[in-house]
Amino acid sequence: MELLLKALFRLRDAGHTVLCVEHHRDLLNAADHLIDMGPGAGRHGGNIVAEGTPSAVAAIPEAPTSRWLNPA
Repeated sequence: MELLLKALFRLRDAGHTVLCVEHHRDLLNAADHLIDMGPGAGRHGGNIVAEGTPSAVAAIPEAPTSRWLNPA
């Protein structure tokens, strides 16, 4: 994961926009901005349920990613 994060940061720091569809907690926490879509998958999803920094999304209890960022 560390090599992937370094590569993504190098791209970002070089001025590129980097968009990842990811579920790995370390990558989510390293993101500048998250967009959480749902509330479910397929025809049950597609709506933005939360967006912002990882800490902002983690503070929205109804966001599915919030539960992933705040393991019990």
